[in-house]
Amino acid sequence: MAAPRSVKLRQAALHPSAGCISVLARYYTGTEPVKSHRGISPRQEAAAERALFQAVLTLRSVEECRDFFRDLCTPAELQALADRWAVVGLLQRDMPYREIHRQTGVSVTTIGRVARYLGAGNGGYALAVRRLQER
Repeated sequence: MAAPRSVKLRQAALHPSAGCISVLARYYTGTEPVKSHRGISPRQEAAAERALFQAVLTLRSVEECRDFFRDLCTPAELQALADRWAVVGLLQRDMPYREIHRQTGVSVTTIGRVARYLGAGNGGYALAVRRLQER
């Protein structure tokens, strides 16, 4: 019997050769992609993702970043990103999940996901925390 599609997606996202899987698809491993890009190859999707990150790297101030992300994201998307970043700081202070939820309103599931990626993700959260502490 063949594995269900969600299992195949999860296995593909976790396989080392799956370098073209988008960051968001890896973030939500085990769920269907938020938006299907029919007709776009994994290589094209990876190029689009890289172009986005290159655009972010051109920004020179918090104000420029704020303007860019307000143009790029819906208010709800921007709030979700800000909430996750706030959770990172609270997890760094070893605050219990329930207390983080009480203070922020972020679901315990999302807090757990942030904690998992903080400890065993791609290293992005830890790198940003470390660089902010070095300032």
